[in-house]
Amino acid sequence: MAQDVNNVTLIGRLTRDPELRTTTTGKSLCEASIAVNGSVKKGEGWEDYPNFFNVTVFGRQGEALAKHASKGHRIGVVGKLVQRRWDAQDGTKRERVQVSASAVQFLQSSANGRQPAPDTTPPVDDEVPF
Repeated sequence: MAQDVNNVTLIGRLTRDPELRTTTTGKSLCEASIAVNGSVKKGEGWEDYPNFFNVTVFGRQGEALAKHASKGHRIGVVGKLVQRRWDAQDGTKRERVQVSASAVQFLQSSANGRQPAPDTTPPVDDEVPF
């Protein structure tokens, strides 16, 4: 019997400064958004287009992302896709797919020229903020 697979690996640039907050259980949660460039053949040439992904990072990795990275920084993200569904105030059904990150890699030095220290915290793959 085949197993289902839900893995995603992205490399892109932050589209806004990461936002750090704390969950009701006291865990750190960082929300960010990255743009990953793609290209498609149009006629004889290629045309670039961006893909935008919302990313959630828990724990010390999220704290490090919020502290050491800002809009425009290049990062790598490994995680899984999570689909969130809710009813809006106007009664419409809403949904959103985002990346729940298990690992984040800084691919660009911080503003002071030093690479942030890698986070050695083991990834927690079962925490979902909803």
